[in-house]
Amino acid sequence: MKLKKWAIAVLAILLAGGIVYWLTRDDPEATARELADAEAAIELTEYPEQVFWGDTHLHTDNSVDAFGFGTRLGPAEALKFARGDKVTSTTGIEAQLSRPLDFLVIADHSDGLGATRRLYDAPRVAIQDPTLLRWHDMMHESPEQSQRAIAELITAASDGTLPAALRDPERSAETTRDIWTTHLATIDKYYEPGKFTPFAGFEYTLMPDGNNLHRVVMFRDGYDRTSQVLPYPGLSTTPEGLWDYMDGYEAKTGGNVLAIPHNSNLSNGLMFELTMSDGGPMSADYARKRAQREPVVEVTQIKGDSEAHPFLSPNDEFANFGNVGWELGNLPLTARKDNSMLGGEYVREALKRGLSLEQQLGANPYKFGMIGSTDSHTSLATGDEDNFFGKHTGNEPTEGRANEAQNLGTRDGRYGWHYLAGGYAAVWARANTRAAIFDAMMRREVYATTGPRMVVRFFGGFGWDEESLGGEWVRTAYETGVPMGGELDDRGEAPTFIVSALKDPDGAHLDRVQIVKGWTDASGNAQERVYDVVWSDMDERRRVAGKVPAVGDTVDRSNATYTNTIGAPELSAVWTDPDYREGERAFYYVRVLEIPTPRWPLFDAVKFGFELSEDALADAVAQERAYTSPIWLGPATSEAPAEPQTAARRVWRAPWRG
Repeated sequence: MKLKKWAIAVLAILLAGGIVYWLTRDDPEATARELADAEAAIELTEYPEQVFWGDTHLHTDNSVDAFGFGTRLGPAEALKFARGDKVTSTTGIEAQLSRPLDFLVIADHSDGLGATRRLYDAPRVAIQDPTLLRWHDMMHESPEQSQRAIAELITAASDGTLPAALRDPERSAETTRDIWTTHLATIDKYYEPGKFTPFAGFEYTLMPDGNNLHRVVMFRDGYDRTSQVLPYPGLSTTPEGLWDYMDGYEAKTGGNVLAIPHNSNLSNGLMFELTMSDGGPMSADYARKRAQREPVVEVTQIKGDSEAHPFLSPNDEFANFGNVGWELGNLPLTARKDNSMLGGEYVREALKRGLSLEQQLGANPYKFGMIGSTDSHTSLATGDEDNFFGKHTGNEPTEGRANEAQNLGTRDGRYGWHYLAGGYAAVWARANTRAAIFDAMMRREVYATTGPRMVVRFFGGFGWDEESLGGEWVRTAYETGVPMGGELDDRGEAPTFIVSALKDPDGAHLDRVQIVKGWTDASGNAQERVYDVVWSDMDERRRVAGKVPAVGDTVDRSNATYTNTIGAPELSAVWTDPDYREGERAFYYVRVLEIPTPRWPLFDAVKFGFELSEDALADAVAQERAYTSPIWLGPATSEAPAEPQTAARRVWRAPWRG
């Protein structure tokens, strides 16, 4: 009897502590049910009080290129690293984040999922295709030859000459399903509602002629729903086909899914076209569908930054961040780029194009928020300059990698120092759960950083003044205005914005906060202007010829250090648009700049004791930054946001109150 009572007591403790929830995780269906209950039990804050940090674009050894590049860490190791565990990288280096991430989307390529591993493991005598046989041999010969094989594979994908076995998803459907469902079960196994949130996802790998039109597809749901579909292939399809796939998934499962366009600077002008994918005039239906399915874009990552370009924004002195090397051509450099293509590649220009299209069509396809990510192919989601593990395993920390050629196809032109450390996605959500984070992305209450974890708030409304920053100003701003990603109706008076930026607690001081405005003028032409709204040491740094003087530079190039003796730990302001014109369509977003700090090549040079090339050294110091999602101003007939039940558009009450 005593033993029975003891067993009952133990069971009660297990239930109370949620331990049973863990014990069921070998049964994916049961785990999904348990997770749904656990997520529902998480208490939501009254409004988004916390910013959650994550990476929406990470590759593991399931990706066709990552495995060939040498990566041998799978999804489980990726999840452990993201949540803060110490792991050993493929090349044997201990790796750990100093601060864990809150969420992660593993986005392995939809095409050829697990294909290079299968090719690597296949008996040589069983491989009939001569190209595949050569790649098989190269992967076994050496890491360098394996990377060369993948460079050839990427170029073949660009040229449309992939072996048939890699072009036909039906031939590998069974293996793809096994990898996908195993992956989904792993994702759920590491989900800890309220603490750490992995999302199911994949990278839709559309790349016509080498022009990168990839999208990260991200699911709101667990195994019970996501296992009912397979990743949608990118080869020989269109974005419209992807959106139909997303419609089909939601209709079939009752779940939710969104798509995030890849950093757009490698599309050779195709990502933000003024036409549909077939080259025909854009229709209102297309514009609505794109806005609905793609509520946020990836504006910065390892392969450069797509916020702005000096050619498009010649009056913006900070528009040259992360462009060097990436303006040469498309992803594998099979096609060179010219300036006429830049308008379809950069996010600020896309936002302006969206205003013009909305004026013509009544719908804006480019009404999106902004996030950053890594696009790392090492299974290690780190965007930190002093913890950069490379684009892929072939360039994990080693002496001289910053000076060496690093190309993603067989064409030459890019070097290691061209690559950024990566970025992060910052999400204002009411809890760390799949539902709360996904819904925040749908309503665009997100921002991007190039790595630092700055805390940025941005609200729009009317009639605010300096007093509005006192007391519980965030609550008041939610109640009387809209947060980043929201929309304001033009009501005949200039809009006012509240912006607040706090430095990364472990990072550099802030230089300045800017508001970037885009609008259509009376002739329907798109315009832009960058306003410095608040900066450090304003009394000493007075404008000269309309410009705020540079903040200074404390970086010691010989030691890769800096000091926070300049700049400010926090900046905030209430700003009213001085150039407002009634009836205009406009967007406003915030750009926050840190003081200059060392980039990863400088950390490498000091750590390994080598000299950077002249060009690399000239680019070894940068002002890291954050970009918020815009707030739009327009007539009351503007499009509704993608998530009407929680969106902030024109809601003159707290959005969480329905």
